[in-house]
Amino acid sequence: MNELLAKISSYNLFNYLLPGVIFAVLARDVVHYPVAPQGIITGAFLCYFLGLVLSRFGSLIVEPLLKRTSFLQFADYKDFVAASKKDDQLGLLSEANNMYRTLCSLFCLLLLLKLYMRIEERFHTLKDWDATVLVVLLLAMFLFSYRKQASYITKRINANK
Repeated sequence: MNELLAKISSYNLFNYLLPGVIFAVLARDVVHYPVAPQGIITGAFLCYFLGLVLSRFGSLIVEPLLKRTSFLQFADYKDFVAASKKDDQLGLLSEANNMYRTLCSLFCLLLLLKLYMRIEERFHTLKDWDATVLVVLLLAMFLFSYRKQASYITKRINANK
């Protein structure tokens, strides 16, 4: 277990595990929706996965919405790649930036979870579809995440030509 923890990068810790733990605790204590299972190892992996979901939601939903409303502006990816070669702090700043985005998505998803629970109270038949809805949403999100990551790889290759 110590070897596994030693291999977790600061990015994985602050962008996946920490937000996943916070989401599990707040979902249980604030929204009254128990998420984390019993057991340290299972709980740690589930919290990591929750953090991964939060991060992807932030990347696919929160960030584009904030860009569209002109709340955020980004430099071209090609410029980011070039600047990263000259400024070694840019990676650390980007990591912190992604952590803030993930935390924003954490609070958005807590609100959406609370809203879903309210809707479910009115329409009891939704309860039978919880798992199916979750799997479909996760599948869609990870398909779009896969496409976005492939696009970043292509952009990075083109920036280094």
